[in-house]
Formats: sequence, C-alpha cells, structure tokens
Amino acid sequence: MTMPTTAMAAGTERRLAAGWFQRFAWVVLAWGSLGLLVWVPFLYVAIRRKHPSDWAAFASFTLYECVSLPWAMNTADGDGDPFLGIAFMVTLLTATGLLLFAMFDKKPPHPPTAMPYGQPQYQQQHPQQGYQYGR
Repeated sequence: MTMPTTAMAAGTERRLAAGWFQRFAWVVLAWGSLGLLVWVPFLYVAIRRKHPSDWAAFASFTLYECVSLPWAMNTADGDGDPFLGIAFMVTLLTATGLLLFAMFDKKPPHPPTAMPYGQPQYQQQHPQQGYQYGR
C-alpha cells in the first residue's frame, strides 16, 4: 500500500483559462440582461474552480440582485432613483472588469517541443531539401 503524494493529498490546483471571445460573451450576457444575469458567469467559475474567493464573488453579485430588484420595484414611480442607477453602473463596470481581467486564469505557456538527437532547432523548423546524406 502506498501513500499518496503531497500534491494529491493537498488537492490539485484548479485553473480555468478562457479566451477573449468567451470573456466578451460573459460580459455581453451581463450587460444584455441589464444586470439581471450578472451572477451567472460567477456561478460558472465557482462551480468549475471551487475556490472560496469565487464563491464569495458569486455570493456578492447574488446579494446585489436580491437587494436591487426590490429596490427597483419600490421606486418605480417618478424619474427613478439616482442611487439605484449609480449602484447599477458600478456593479456592471465591476463585473466587466472582473470578467475581462481578473476572473479567468491566463493560459499556460506551451512546453517546448522535443527535438530529435543531432538535429539543431533551426533545421527542425526548416528542413533541408534534396539529398541530405551527401552534404
């Protein structure tokens, strides 16, 4: 019977890389739904990575929804509440900044490709043409 290594015992580090298209798609969802679905990308990240900070971000945006919807329904008459508008804009700008620059991990660099013995890297990228044994 073998003991697990420390990397397995401590758990593997979960990473969630996303390209710019996916990041912009999440931002379009948040702005296109007028802030009603701003919590969805944070739930996605929290489920995938399972970091406590991701769950805290999801909880904060869910709390925003639970507070802002009754607040908006209560102030439906008249021109509206300027503080609600400020809270709406600050929340969507914060979510946009998090989704574009902070929420997703950077893609790891590609490892160098293995080269066969005796062949310099330049020749691997640009192979010689013709009969190579007579040179």
